[in-house]
Amino acid sequence: MVLGRLIGLAAALSVAAAAAFAQDRDPGEWPHYAADLSSTRYSPLDQIHAGNVDQLEIVWRWTSRNFGPRPDFNLRTTPLMLEGVVYVTAGARRAAIAMDAATGETLWTYRLDEGKRGESAPRQTSGRGVSFWSDGETARVFLVTPAYRLVALDADTGRLIPGFGLDGMVDLRRNLGREVDLETAAIGSGSPPTVVGDVIVVGAALVSGSAPPSAENAPSPVRGYDARTGELLWTFHTIPREGEFGNDTWENDSWRFTGNTGVWAWMSADPELGLVYLPTEAPTGDYYGGHRPGDNLFSQSVVALDVATGERRWHYQTVHHPIWDYDLPTAPVLLDLTVDGREIPALAQVTKQAFTFVLDRRTGEPVWPIEERPMPASTVPGEKTAPTQPFPTKPPPFQRQGVSEDDLIDLTPELKEQALQIARFYTLGPLFTPPTVMVPRGNRGTLTVPGALGGANWPSVAADPETGVVYVSSGLDVNVLGLENDPERSTMDFVQGTRRQIRLPEGGGPQGLPLLKPPWGLITALDLNRGEILWQVPNSDTPEWIREHPALEGVELGRTGQSDRGGLLVTKTLLFAGEGSGMFAAFGSGGPMFRAHDKATGEILWEFELPANQSGTPMSYEVDGRQFIVVAVGAPDHPAEFVALALPEAE
Repeated sequence: MVLGRLIGLAAALSVAAAAAFAQDRDPGEWPHYAADLSSTRYSPLDQIHAGNVDQLEIVWRWTSRNFGPRPDFNLRTTPLMLEGVVYVTAGARRAAIAMDAATGETLWTYRLDEGKRGESAPRQTSGRGVSFWSDGETARVFLVTPAYRLVALDADTGRLIPGFGLDGMVDLRRNLGREVDLETAAIGSGSPPTVVGDVIVVGAALVSGSAPPSAENAPSPVRGYDARTGELLWTFHTIPREGEFGNDTWENDSWRFTGNTGVWAWMSADPELGLVYLPTEAPTGDYYGGHRPGDNLFSQSVVALDVATGERRWHYQTVHHPIWDYDLPTAPVLLDLTVDGREIPALAQVTKQAFTFVLDRRTGEPVWPIEERPMPASTVPGEKTAPTQPFPTKPPPFQRQGVSEDDLIDLTPELKEQALQIARFYTLGPLFTPPTVMVPRGNRGTLTVPGALGGANWPSVAADPETGVVYVSSGLDVNVLGLENDPERSTMDFVQGTRRQIRLPEGGGPQGLPLLKPPWGLITALDLNRGEILWQVPNSDTPEWIREHPALEGVELGRTGQSDRGGLLVTKTLLFAGEGSGMFAAFGSGGPMFRAHDKATGEILWEFELPANQSGTPMSYEVDGRQFIVVAVGAPDHPAEFVALALPEAE
């Protein structure tokens, strides 16, 4: 116990000492996944501006073609850049790579073949990147592997750190609170850990929960590790154990067997307050909660932990008793706001359901009122929905919510009539209308908007800390939440039916068109000092497959946007936005166009065709006096690569 207290005290001191480093970030570097611990995706660089952005050109490219047993086409990594070196992950085995920031030259690589254990990984992808730590004398890169190991690498050489964990790595499948098979447990993470001072905070992800094989699954605690030794410092149970706060929200002892409830996104932190902020996911399963009655804390919540001890300071649940797959998909953004003359250290959490929860990050108190509104009860046997759900009064939702006949495609009278004929087989209703049981030759389920992809998702948000404006990229997806009892798939009473989502052109809307009317994708600027929408613009032109559809001949469409959530970057001068990969969105979404917008109005100032679709979120840095913008791209016929843009060098 004494040793544990000493470790906790040392961690607290190192967190406090790190505050100055976090606030005095070198403006030319990008030291964290989302730029900083506040997750702003903001760069204060201004060499590239409205007057010269049209001169940007590709200055280097780095391909991931030969990383992994097969090419990767959906590279979601955001690079880090410190002291002239870029750090990334790439390939199906999630190799860590360092490259020269000025030229893209590979400096070192680290690769771990996890064999059979790697085959069970729920996130067998290149992941979203790595984390960096330095004490001023030595520097380390931290990687979470697909099969859930925390690896510490020397930042200069890429070699394992012998004194960290066991031979340079920690097995994250141990110490979960329930024993799991180390070779086959389907638990991992695709996001980099969050490093605050000398504490590494790690979340977890499991297999998607639309049709789990049973109501039992591995839990997903959040844990803190010592950045020097890899020693476990603390564990926070996202599903509270007996005697812990929130345990009573898991009725019928469902806390004993329910799993998931992890943090699959990354996390934000305020070193001065000593807090790390968790955006959590749903419990097992995503659409049926009959086996886990109650509100189910801390699922789909923002949770503030003491980063030195792992103790909960406050929480705010954004969905009670989750059954809509509205996981918190991105870390909350930390901003200092001025609201009605009050200076507020705030936190803004965007959600899949298109809300922005704005809270005081010290206490979790809402900046504007959040109303608990009555909700309809479920008709699914065994399901007990929460009687109310939280609705922020400010700012307004950044995307449409719920489905009515007025939302159906109406670009021609014929299409509207055909859409009505399709919709009559489904339950329509406002946000939080519960899933329904599928009936043969009858009801096929509930149409839900936003769908499970959002609204917002992991690439969606960036913020300007100087103005208090948050930018959100959102898509308009519709999910079919139709449940069925299927003993061949699951021992749960109900799971999602086999037709999970209306996808295009597989009969989603009339003649293969979208079921809902445009716009199908937006970029929204939210002024959080006022709690208002500053502007909204479509996130792309009208997709060609819609523009050229014979049913729309002669129809003037304008810019409709498309249902994807391209990654955003804010600089001192501009907002940069891509069109997304299209690989986890409605058919025909995504695209290679990369645009610069006026931050104040949303006006497009420049656009550029990348070699393939934007698949990662862009970032920016400066080296040798030159500003770069780097973004990951890929497509089904284009192996993933990193592309660096910069202005032409002066002659």
